Amino acid sequence: MNRAEQAAALFKEGFSCSQAVFSVFAPDLGVDREKALKLASAFGGGIGRTGETCGAVSGAIMAIGLKYGRTRGDDEETREKTYALAREFMERFGAKNDTTRCKDLLGVDIGTPEGLQKIREDESYEEKCTGLVRDAVEILEDML
Repeated sequence: MNRAEQAAALFKEGFSCSQAVFSVFAPDLGVDREKALKLASAFGGGIGRTGETCGAVSGAIMAIGLKYGRTRGDDEETREKTYALAREFMERFGAKNDTTRCKDLLGVDIGTPEGLQKIREDESYEEKCTGLVRDAVEILEDML
């Protein structure tokens, strides 16, 4: 099973988009699966279910940071490289899906009780988000 399939399976198990994406890259980058799932847990639903940046995007950005991020405050070259990769990822994901914003991707604001209820009743939600998770993993794999 490739990473995109692994991430899709994790999402279908009940993990958030951010957890599904980040956790399939984290072990190869030195973070075990359990810690990766915990680290990424608050980014689901567009960060804490606010509907803002898609969790699949956040999970990918965390993986970029884990692989390329700086560990010294004065390392400007590494910071610029990491930021450039984050922007590239967001541009590519946005180009493929028209946006990186959760509420726009879903067409509903899951930060409201009404929006959350609507998405829970929408049978296409799981399929849509699974596709976004796959997109994020495939774009990230191409970049890494």
